[in-house]
Amino acid sequence: MTAPEAPAGPSPQPRVIDSHVHFWDPGLLAYPWLRTVPRLNRAFTPAELLESLPQPVEAVFVEAGRLPGQAAGEVRWVRELARTRPWIRGAVAHVSLDDPVGAPQSVRAHAADPFVVGVRHNVQDERPGFTAGADFRAGVALLGEAGLPFDACVREHQLDELADLAAACPRTLIVLDHLGKPSPSDPGRRWRTALRRLARRDNVVCKLSGLATEAAPGTAPETLLPVLREALQAFGPGRCLYGGDWPVMTLATAYGTWLDLVRTALADLPAGDADAVLHTNAARTYRLDREPPPARTPGAADPTDGRKEPA
Repeated sequence: MTAPEAPAGPSPQPRVIDSHVHFWDPGLLAYPWLRTVPRLNRAFTPAELLESLPQPVEAVFVEAGRLPGQAAGEVRWVRELARTRPWIRGAVAHVSLDDPVGAPQSVRAHAADPFVVGVRHNVQDERPGFTAGADFRAGVALLGEAGLPFDACVREHQLDELADLAAACPRTLIVLDHLGKPSPSDPGRRWRTALRRLARRDNVVCKLSGLATEAAPGTAPETLLPVLREALQAFGPGRCLYGGDWPVMTLATAYGTWLDLVRTALADLPAGDADAVLHTNAARTYRLDREPPPARTPGAADPTDGRKEPA
């Protein structure tokens, strides 16, 4: 029997749940977007993440942009990784929410699966007005009925659309990824205004993630602090979640550097508020205190069958 893999080292530091990590292996699944980012166009696995961590961290996997038809296979693969790595607490799965036939089926299946803790349909490159489409909104509303949050990866110019979506789907908890991807060196009034409008919707929370890769190369980490603090002020520490965005973050920064930066942004807050951002809010948002996932049905198809599992 394979011994459980666990983060190594002492753990006097406060608990951390990273609400946004990716794993991928182009040898198992197809990720078309990786062809445009050569530095990321290889396998990134839990073992490599562990090597980069400055302390033990629990993690929520977020779908990584494989072909839409391989979304179920991605969840099966990550579930297998998590069986001997209990620090992988759950998965945010891809669902094509604008598919009026497939979306209800997928949402029902994920709602019955304790390992799936949320859903993402990445909309950052969709056409203007996409989130106002009737089929897409129906899919997002289904998530609320199923008790699954919606991870929203949008760009700065889509924040107002996201606020409208949040108003139209008040029962669905929406998780803003990467603060809406502002330009950290000069986020501007438009981003601040749109972020605060979005924050007025009490069914929206915000991940403190992804800023380093939006900044110009060579940007000093401390120059990102005002943007982090802006989000903390807009949403309050009770509605912000720490996210690393590994391994995309490796294009711009190291894991420990980003974690330290977020801790610096939290330094003036009461300890309870800082703990909320670093772990409590993620546990609540993704319902990580649920029962562990059931064992896979014998004979069920899995994309790793017949292949060596990545280290």
